[in-house]
Amino acid sequence: MGFLYETHLHTCEASRCGRVHGEDYISYMMGKGYSGMIVTDHFFNGNTCVPEDLSWKERVEIYCSGFERALKAAEGKDFTVMFGVEFNFNKDEYLLYGVDKQWLLDNERIMSMTRHELLEAVHEAGGIMIQAHPYRERDYLSDIKLAPTACDGIEVYNAANKPNMNALGYEYCMSLDLPMTSGSDIHFFHDNEMGGMLFERKINTVQDYARAVIERSGIPVSIRPDGTVIPVSQMPEQTVPTDLPTLPVLYPEGK
Repeated sequence: MGFLYETHLHTCEASRCGRVHGEDYISYMMGKGYSGMIVTDHFFNGNTCVPEDLSWKERVEIYCSGFERALKAAEGKDFTVMFGVEFNFNKDEYLLYGVDKQWLLDNERIMSMTRHELLEAVHEAGGIMIQAHPYRERDYLSDIKLAPTACDGIEVYNAANKPNMNALGYEYCMSLDLPMTSGSDIHFFHDNEMGGMLFERKINTVQDYARAVIERSGIPVSIRPDGTVIPVSQMPEQTVPTDLPTLPVLYPEGK
């Protein structure tokens, strides 16, 4: 089967929408067949629950606590916990892989960066930046923002999205010839379909994951409730759009 990794996960320590403590994910995700997970809580410019009236250091400490609790809970288990960030601009969001807590502590300036400036800063740290759920439509969204030159790849399968939204993202990624990722975007325990990346070899660090994504050595997959793992490329409903997006599509290049 290979090694399966959750790439998009929220804890209640830092994400306002999260319902699960970091440590409580370990047995749940292992039971689902995952070999590891990447904690990607909403950062301070997104749906965060980290208080604003604290110092930068205090805020970063709270932000990283869900990941750190999960990491500690996984000690001694054959399960890898890795760190990531979900960063918001103007309701378009990006998954950062390859940066760490110290990078956040040293880079308060990221809050005022443009998309391209953040991409450059993430690259300097040895990481990658993936646009999350690009064609998502929700009642809190008034448009779809795409930044094809401000990311390293596209999350083409997001288990919290409707199939056509994923299919539009898949088609978009294919047109750009960028690396693809898949994730559950999980906020609470459930028995619905999930997402993830499947690799032939074990992924030991988030830097290892970032390299593997750029090398395209992983397979974006969907995991059915019965545990069946299906490559997204083999799911027509998730790869072939049947409708156009209902929201306007904007390209905020250079911002």
